[in-house]
Amino acid sequence: MVQQPDYDVDKIQVLEDIEAVRKRPGMYIGSTGPDGLLQMIYEVVDNSVDEAMAGVCTEIDIVIHEDKRITVRDNGRGIPVGVHPETGINTVELVLTTLHAGGKFETGGYKVSGGLHGVGVSAVNALSEHLTVEVRWRDGKAYRQEFVRGRKVTELVPVGEATDTGTTVTFLPDREIFGELHYNFSKLAHRLQELAYLNPGLTIRLDNRIAGVERTFHAEGGIVAFVKELATGKEPLHDEPIYLAEDRGAQAAEIAMLFTDAVDEEVFTFANNINTREGGTHLTGFRAALTKVLNDYAREKRLIRQEEEALPGEAIREGLVAIVSVKLQQPEFEGQTKAKLGSPGVRTFVEEVVREQLGQYLGKNPGVARAIIEKSATAHRARLAAAKARKLVRRKGALLASSLPGKLADCTNDDPEKSELFIVEGDSAGGSAKQGRDRTFQAILPLRGKVLNVEKARLGKLLDNQELRALITALGTGIREEFDVGKLRYHKIIIMADADVDGAHIRTLLLTFFFRNLRPLIERGHVFIAKPPLYLVQKGQSRTYLYTEEELQARQAEGDGKLTVRRFKGLGEMNPEELWETTMNPETRILRQVTIRDALEADEIFTTLMGNDVALRRDFIRENAHRVAALDI
Repeated sequence: MVQQPDYDVDKIQVLEDIEAVRKRPGMYIGSTGPDGLLQMIYEVVDNSVDEAMAGVCTEIDIVIHEDKRITVRDNGRGIPVGVHPETGINTVELVLTTLHAGGKFETGGYKVSGGLHGVGVSAVNALSEHLTVEVRWRDGKAYRQEFVRGRKVTELVPVGEATDTGTTVTFLPDREIFGELHYNFSKLAHRLQELAYLNPGLTIRLDNRIAGVERTFHAEGGIVAFVKELATGKEPLHDEPIYLAEDRGAQAAEIAMLFTDAVDEEVFTFANNINTREGGTHLTGFRAALTKVLNDYAREKRLIRQEEEALPGEAIREGLVAIVSVKLQQPEFEGQTKAKLGSPGVRTFVEEVVREQLGQYLGKNPGVARAIIEKSATAHRARLAAAKARKLVRRKGALLASSLPGKLADCTNDDPEKSELFIVEGDSAGGSAKQGRDRTFQAILPLRGKVLNVEKARLGKLLDNQELRALITALGTGIREEFDVGKLRYHKIIIMADADVDGAHIRTLLLTFFFRNLRPLIERGHVFIAKPPLYLVQKGQSRTYLYTEEELQARQAEGDGKLTVRRFKGLGEMNPEELWETTMNPETRILRQVTIRDALEADEIFTTLMGNDVALRRDFIRENAHRVAALDI
């Protein structure tokens, strides 16, 4: 007789709200790593931004204290301080300790908002060692209450007079849950700048006392200024972005777009200030209307003949930089991450706005209309011409070994899930890697020199590049419209370049290629960066590999005898055994998985690094040198 598992009514647990959050924090803030820490800040800031969208908040201050506490202060209405009639608990305590308690379920408290489930700030409270809330209320008094790990330790009490209204929340994330607290200041600043663009008139101040940096974000120009910044380094086809806007009470839309001479489309969408990274109905409506309006205009003005096929949307959007922002009551998002908007009525609404207002704009600006359509037609012809070249990288059935690049040293394993491809800088390093690898599951593809900068190249030129064509063929998936992840030949793709400036440049060129042409490989977690050592330190028979200058200084400071230090100037200086031991052996190597934490932020970074603005690129490298050194990309 089979033993039944011990599972009965006594095994059923009912957790209080706070316990549930602390037991499964990832369900509420995404992770307990750096992104989760940022999400804690976002949850509090977003409440203040919702006040700004309601028209009752103009200033938000965020302070990162030296002891890692976070303070968020706004001049909104303040959380109500009265006793809630249904629970008998003061409303401040209710909001901070009870999941699904808030003023955003109906439309009375907020016309539109980003937080809809009433979980955010109560989850922050549950995951904080200590949290203090101060409310400046309309009766002219200030109130304060304190919590420890989600549970109150003081009552809500008046603490003085108040000359304005608003809410201040100060919290310290719980190190029992998050471990050492490291905030990504660059990413936080990017999100705050984004919020300032989306809410013109709102001033957001960030005081980072850990780094000693203060920044102010304010954008009267709104999303028009946002588009101009995104288009930095590109040549626009018209002087000012096209701006469309419509407010119908229950829903509103703002669209700003600038057509440029660039190759890639950069359209980013937002719903109630939330970055809908995967698009949704607002994006679908925008694209459909844009294609129809421009084709209708082109035929009416005989810029394309009646018998010619319509310009496809992909060609029209080539080089387009645009922001589509909608605000609506009770938005429907797909999934907890709110990455995609599913509200069905938004598509029709956005289509109507674009058809009516863009049509009027083109009629008043025929020169701009002609420039856009001529660029679109040129893009369409280039795409047709590239179709033949694209056949070089299509996978028709199983890829035969004879069709693989000659320089590829393939592995013997035919299971993609267990196979790795090392993209190696240079023939010398490639030779060492081929000798040092485990050929059963590791393939080596050496690339000669610096690959093409695809940020500035059309598809045809890309496919003419011998090094990139070899890489595309080795991967087997095809690129862009031809991409098929089911044909991926290696589930680990590892970029292995020298640990110097030239190596960093080659990594950036390759990552630009992946980001622009094979983005799903990054999104699915297939792309990695190998971290080779900088030094080999020997003392007697003991050998230690060190990866940073700081590690070497620390080792030398130990003063435990004479050390022999060997600096590796490149991968090619390592013999096969050293390369295997330090950079290729799964048991000892250091790999950094490449992730797209925010498509908009990543797009701006790649445009900055690989675009034409040298001064902008220099400033970015200076500000982020510590992240580049740590491969924090």
